[in-house]
Parts: sequence; structure tokens; C-alpha cells
Amino acid sequence: MPFLSDNIFDSGLGYATTNGTRIDVCSQEPTTYAEATSTYTVGTKAVTVGSPVNNSPDGRKVIVAAVSAGGVTATGTASHWALTDGTGELLATGTLSASQALTSGNTFDLAAIDVALRDPT
Repeated sequence: MPFLSDNIFDSGLGYATTNGTRIDVCSQEPTTYAEATSTYTVGTKAVTVGSPVNNSPDGRKVIVAAVSAGGVTATGTASHWALTDGTGELLATGTLSASQALTSGNTFDLAAIDVALRDPT
């Protein structure tokens, strides 16, 4: 069975810990920083990303802290999240557990998000 040391996973995930500073909720999955923070964003909030920890059932993960009172910047339905460095790099994206209809000027909340790397199979 293939094997990778936790140190390898932690190096990559540590980049998210050090550089992940902004979460956007988006109307579709972005593939670039501009899409995440401008084209598809309907809301944004500064976030903290934790240090790498064990993932279940295997691998390693970082946890993006839960968001409360994120600012809704456009009316639309948020279906995805995007983690960026806030200055030009898209770090990770994913699907929200449930879509959220948002109205500009209101706020949004998100549960904590796991960004995980699974063990090779």
C-alpha cells in the first residue's frame, strides 16, 4: 500500500494555515482568484485556518474557523465556498452542505470547514 508521511501533508496544509485569510461564499465553484472574490462571490469574511491535524478516517486536514456575520455583498444563492489569501491566490474550494439564498446587505453564517488530504490508496 502506498504511504506518505504526515509531514508531507502538513507542509501543503500549512500553506493554507499561513496564507488562508478570506472565505467567500459563491454562486458557483470558482477556478480563479478573480472568480472567487469578484465574479461569483455573494459574501465574504476574514477567517482563521487552524494547524494540520488528523483527518478521519485517514490523512490530515486543516479547519477553517466557523463564520458568523459574514457580509453579503450581492443578492444570490451561495452554493460553494472559496478560501483565498485575500490578495491574489485561490487556495481551496468546495461545495456548501446546503445552498443559501442571500440578500445584499444582510449577513451569513457558515459552520467550520475541513480542508483535507486523504492517504493514498
